[in-house]
Amino acid sequence: MTPRRDRFEGRIAGIGSTSGVRVVIGTWHDTPLGAFTDVMVETGSGHRVLLAPSDAVASYVTATYSFDEIRVEPLSCSAADSAWSVQSDSLSLNLTIGARMPLGWLLRTVPHALGTSPTWARVVDPVARLVLPGVRTVGTALEGRREFYGATDLRRVTSASGRFDGQDLGALGDIDPPCRFGFSSTPKSPSVTTVVTTVVTTS
Repeated sequence: MTPRRDRFEGRIAGIGSTSGVRVVIGTWHDTPLGAFTDVMVETGSGHRVLLAPSDAVASYVTATYSFDEIRVEPLSCSAADSAWSVQSDSLSLNLTIGARMPLGWLLRTVPHALGTSPTWARVVDPVARLVLPGVRTVGTALEGRREFYGATDLRRVTSASGRFDGQDLGALGDIDPPCRFGFSSTPKSPSVTTVVTTVVTTS
């Protein structure tokens, strides 16, 4: 059987908070499922929640990542260069986006076609593990899927405010401990990564 390759182009924001809640937001403009935003939340106690805008997105994401709870609810995301605003029944979150990080400048020097390819993800994975603890660019997901992350830019998140399930998240913090949704977490420092994710399904 010929493996199926699904390509997701967008941005991922990862933040921690003084409440212990860590949030990973994916806003995707070009995918097999159309444009959408999904959110992965891990509480201070380790409870992992997926917020998905549709059953189709929830089905795809839960076949790839691990969660303790799945919620399908309306999700909106305004993701400008300087600020993000994410709203759903469970989550209200506002982010201020700052300057490009040194690694972001380096990523931008790599030609786009190369930097977003699975081959490049394999090459840089050992470096990513050393430079960004908890981050991997290639690995095995659920149901035998292989994932490849091709990052092309990285910017700081400088502030965050919001609520999850009615509780204040507190001030911005590092993603520490790393999130446990899949084989890789986001960088420890709060950031927004421009990325192309390739998911290869063989079964």
